[in-house]
Amino acid sequence: MADHTALPLVVLTEHFARLPGIGKKTAERLAYYIISQNDEDVSAFAEALLTAKREIHYCKCCQNLTDKEFCPICEDDRREHNTICVVESPKDVAAFERTNEYNGVYHVLHGLISPLDGVMPNQLKIRELLSRIQNQDISEIIMATNPTVEGDATAMYIASLLKPMNVTVTRLAFGLPVGGILEYADEVTLYKALENRNKM
Repeated sequence: MADHTALPLVVLTEHFARLPGIGKKTAERLAYYIISQNDEDVSAFAEALLTAKREIHYCKCCQNLTDKEFCPICEDDRREHNTICVVESPKDVAAFERTNEYNGVYHVLHGLISPLDGVMPNQLKIRELLSRIQNQDISEIIMATNPTVEGDATAMYIASLLKPMNVTVTRLAFGLPVGGILEYADEVTLYKALENRNKM
């Protein structure tokens, strides 16, 4: 932004620009929009940010985001708790839930193994997954990581850890292009991928 722009507006724009998918022009538009709002709306927006940051944490069981001890999916007795779908992020849980076809539960890794980016297995929620399998009656683990180099490497790594644990490990039969991202897939594609998953 130009030198004549008020410093607080510059700072606000820079904060918006740090958000994923927000470019400089969009950040500038958002900053001007916030400035144009009344104090009550801006306070409510700021409070929503702070409340979300304070109150949202990982589910004790599946590591999904929740504001309770356990997320609603883990607490639902109608779900098939012996089938766990392993995903990279909470956004992937939302994508599968939109299909209304999957009735098992989830485990969120919060990332993928990527040595080039400095992400190693111990930085993911793999230990928590292994603990669940040891302490619960689990019949199937569905590896639903993205069909990328990192996603495949993570799926293979976890499958190798699960081999001695007498649990069936399957991999989604992706109808997605290699390098595709789960959260952008349509419901039918995700349902077909679930339906045609393969044993690893």
